[in-house]
This record gives sequence, structure tokens and C-alpha cells, in this order.
Amino acid sequence: MADRSSEGQSPPEGEPGPQGQQGPPGEGAYWPPPLPPGPREDAPGQDWRTPQADPAASTEAAAPPRSRSTLRRMLVDALETVLLALLIFLAVRLSFQNFRVEGVSMSPSLEDGEYLIVNKLAYLKVDLSLFDWLPFFDAGDRPVHYLFGAPQRGDVVVFRSPDRADRDFIKRIIGLPGDTVQIDGATGRVYVNGLPLEEPYAIGRTQCASNAAGCGPWVVPPGHYFVLGDNRDQSQDSRVFGFVPERAIIGKALITYWPPEDFGLAPNHSVSFASP
Repeated sequence: MADRSSEGQSPPEGEPGPQGQQGPPGEGAYWPPPLPPGPREDAPGQDWRTPQADPAASTEAAAPPRSRSTLRRMLVDALETVLLALLIFLAVRLSFQNFRVEGVSMSPSLEDGEYLIVNKLAYLKVDLSLFDWLPFFDAGDRPVHYLFGAPQRGDVVVFRSPDRADRDFIKRIIGLPGDTVQIDGATGRVYVNGLPLEEPYAIGRTQCASNAAGCGPWVVPPGHYFVLGDNRDQSQDSRVFGFVPERAIIGKALITYWPPEDFGLAPNHSVSFASP
């Protein structure tokens, strides 16, 4: 008869225990068998039975894409900055121009060697006939309009020389299109449309032209201007080379900036008529 008292006892020495576990010599097999090692106390929550990825290696692997993205962003920003600077330069260059006064023809308003800024957009024109295709729009009989105003008597303008394309002149506008300009040979006074001008900016006596035009009268044709220098004894102007076409005008004097003591607005004066 089998001895039931052996139930629950350790198996004899050298015999296999449950699940193939064998106790060491002199001792019974461990029951239940020990579990595999779990998480370590120095790394809570981390199971050392499963290989873990190295965070440092992951960071190093991800670094090159971020570096390339940063470099690309820097190149794009640099290109945008260069393009913006170029656009600003072109806009300024198309709108303004520096000019150096040569000679004394505009003295005492502008002296020899003085530098100034010329506004090239001062007499900008727009042709409204370009918009005639719009419904209910009529440009009228005179579709061309000045955006900031037409040239006026007393404006100091820079224009291309009528006889030398590589040279620019600076003078003051005296006669507008349609005006009749004449010089009194006895007094040197300038008359526009039969009225004498009040010219506090001018020095010297206005001499008549030495050519056939003499003292005038000059009738200014459309699209042209009659100009004179402020230093009437030392100026070659419309008395010599005739009228200045509007297309030759580069711009209107805006600011004098050199020498520093002369910094300020250009000497544009509103020409008035003297009392009869």
C-alpha cells in the first residue's frame, strides 16, 4: 500500500522535483522555483531583462536632421535679407539722386562744391487713359496728370545739358509752358507775361542774350521751360541754349547735405510778381 505521508515532502536526494527542478545534494529542490530577477532597486520601473535603448545615442542620431534644418533656415533668412536690401537700394536709387554743384551759376543760393539730394519723382506723371477700359471711367480730354504737382516758377531743377548728354545743369525755372519771357536791357529786370518778377534770390544784372534772341521776348512752347541761374552775370542758361524740354529734367532739388553747415531744404522759392 502506498504511503500517503510522503505527499507534500521534498523529493529524495538526486531525484528530480516538480517541473524538472532538482534539489542540490543534501537538500531538497526549491519549491516553488525562484522567479527570474525583476526590476533593480537602483532603477525603479526599469526591467533589466529587456535591453533598453540608449537615450544619448537617440539624441545623437536625431541631431544631424536638426542641424540641416537650422542651416537651411539661416540660408533662407540671409537670402531674404539680401533681396530686401537690394529692393530698398533700387527704390531709393530710382527715387533720389545725389548731385554736386559745379561752378557759381547758382550762387548765392548754392555754392560751388555743395552736395544736394534731387527728388526724381517730384514731377511724376500718370496717364489716366490707361484705365479707359474700365466701365464708367472717362479720362477726359487731358488724361495726363502730375501725381505730386507740375514744375513751378522758382523750382530749382537738375536737367541734362542740351548740348552735352554727359553733363547735368542746375538752374531755376522762370518761365512755364505758354509764358512770354522778356528782359529789360536797360534795367536787367525779367518780365513774365508783361509783369516784372520779384527775385530776392538773384544777384548781378540780368544781361540780354548775346545771340540773335537778344532780350526776347521768348514764348515758351508746350512741354518746355525757361530757366535762369541765380548768379545772372555768371550763368549759361536759357538765354544761351534756349528752352529746356521737360523730358530732360532729372528732378527737383530737395535737400542740401554738404557741407554740414549748409544742411537743410534746397532753396526753392515761390516767384512773385513785383508791384507795377
